[in-house]
Amino acid sequence: MLNNGYSSIAKHVKYAVAIFVLFLTGSGPLYAAQDEHDHEEHESTPASPTKMAEAAGPNGGTLTSVETFGVELLLSEEGGEPRLKVWGYAEGQPIAVEPGEVVAKLTRPNGEVESLTFRKEGGDLVSVQSIAEPHFFKIEADVHLSDQQVVRASLEKEEGRISLSPEQVKTAGIKVAVAGPAPLPTSAQFPGEVKFNADRTAHVVPRMAGVVESVSADLGQQVKKGQLLAVISSASLSDLRSEWLAATKRRELAAQTHARERRLWREKVSAEQDYQIARAALNEAEIAVENATQKLSAVGALPQTKDLALLEVRAPFDGMIVEKHIALGEALADNASIFTISDLSNVWAEFVIAPKDLASVRIGEDAIVSSTAFEATAQGKVSYIGSLLGQQTRTATARVTLNNPAAAWRPGLFVTVQVITDDSEVAVGVDADAVHTVDGQSIVFIEVPGGFLAQPITVGKSSNSMVEITRGLEPGVRYAVENAFTLKSELGKASADHAH
Repeated sequence: MLNNGYSSIAKHVKYAVAIFVLFLTGSGPLYAAQDEHDHEEHESTPASPTKMAEAAGPNGGTLTSVETFGVELLLSEEGGEPRLKVWGYAEGQPIAVEPGEVVAKLTRPNGEVESLTFRKEGGDLVSVQSIAEPHFFKIEADVHLSDQQVVRASLEKEEGRISLSPEQVKTAGIKVAVAGPAPLPTSAQFPGEVKFNADRTAHVVPRMAGVVESVSADLGQQVKKGQLLAVISSASLSDLRSEWLAATKRRELAAQTHARERRLWREKVSAEQDYQIARAALNEAEIAVENATQKLSAVGALPQTKDLALLEVRAPFDGMIVEKHIALGEALADNASIFTISDLSNVWAEFVIAPKDLASVRIGEDAIVSSTAFEATAQGKVSYIGSLLGQQTRTATARVTLNNPAAAWRPGLFVTVQVITDDSEVAVGVDADAVHTVDGQSIVFIEVPGGFLAQPITVGKSSNSMVEITRGLEPGVRYAVENAFTLKSELGKASADHAH
C-alpha cells in the first residue's frame, strides 16, 4: 500500500514538473480558447479558457494543457503530404484518442473553412485530408479525452505572409477591394481596322467642266457645311445662266401682255380668245424660268446676273478634307473628284468573322474597340454583319459604329474588336489587375493581419476589367488591387523564410 501511494504521488510530481518545463521552454504564447464551435455530438463542454495554456509538446507540436489533461497538434509532412496529427495526454502520460473523439475545422484567410476527419496511422491519429499550401491558417480541435473532459486545442500557421505596416501600405499606394458577386460579360475578339463612315464621306466633284479660278481649302482642314472650297470658271455654266436670264425676260414680257389682255377682255374691248392666248404664254414662260432654275440647282449654282461663268464649290456637310486633287489654273472634267470630305466624328471599326463565330455575334450587341497604339478604348454596337462570305477569305465582314468626337480613332488604325456575346454575373469576381502569375500559378494578394498573403486561385471567365475566381477565394475577402507589384517583389523574400 505504501509503495502504491508513493507511486501515485511520484506520478503527480513528475507531471507537474513536465508541465512547468513546457511553460519555460514553449515557444507559443498563451492563448484564450475561442468558443466558435457547436459540438452537439459531445455531451461535455470544452474546458474554461482561463485554465488553458499552450506550449511545445513532446512531439514538437503545440500542446494545449487544461489541468491534468493535454492535447498536442502538429502539422506533419511525413510521407510528403502535410497532415494534422493529434495526441492526447492525461497526467503527463499519452492516452489513446479515437477518430470519433476529435472534431476539428481549418479556417483560412481566403474565407475557406474545412472540416477535418481522422484515422489511425501507426498508432498516431492523423487527418484524412492533406493540408494544402499556403500554410497560413488556424485549426481548432475539440478533443474528447474523458467522459467529463473536452479540451479545445488550436494550431496557427502564418507562413508566407508579406509583413507590411499600415504606414508602409499607404506609402506604397496599395489599394484593396472586396471580392464578391460581379457582372462579367462574355466576349469574343476579332481583328479589325478603323475606316471612314461611308454614310458621312463625300467625294466632291465640280459637276461642270471648267478651269480652276481659286482654291480656298487645304488638305486636313476642318470645314463647315456650305463653306466655300473653290471657284471654277465654266462656259457651260455661263450658257445655263444665260438661258435662265432669257427665260426670266420672256416671263416678264408675257406677264405684261397677260395683264393688258385681261384688262381689255374685262372692258369688252378684245375677245376672250386673245386673253386665253396671253395666259397660256405666261404659263409657258414661268415653266421655262423654273426649268432654267432647276438646271442651275442641279450643278450647285445659283441664278445670278453677273459673273455668269463662275461656279462656287461648297462643302456638303461638316467634316475634314481628307483628300485634295485640285490646283489653281487646272482644267477639270465635270466628274473629277477634287475633294474628299469625311465627318470623322463618327467612324466604322470593320472586322471579319469566321463562320464558326457567326452564331455568337448579332447586330445590336455591345462591343469594345481597343488598339495597341494607345490605352484608350471606345464602346459601340455592332451595326452591320455581311450576309455573304468573301470568296478569298471565307469570312463575313462586320462593323461597329463609333462616336469619335476627339478624332482619336483615325481611319487605317488596326484595332481589336471585343464583342459582348453574353452578360452574366459570377459568384466571385476580382479586378483583372489584381491577378498575377507566379511560377505558372495564378495568385491574388489577400489582406491578412499584419500584411498580405499570396493566395493561389483558379480563374474562370474574364473580361477587360473583371476575372471570375472559381476556386481559392470566397466572397467578402479583401485583396490588393492597385500597386501590387510591391507585394510581388517582396514575395521572394517571404518564400525564403518559408519553413515547415
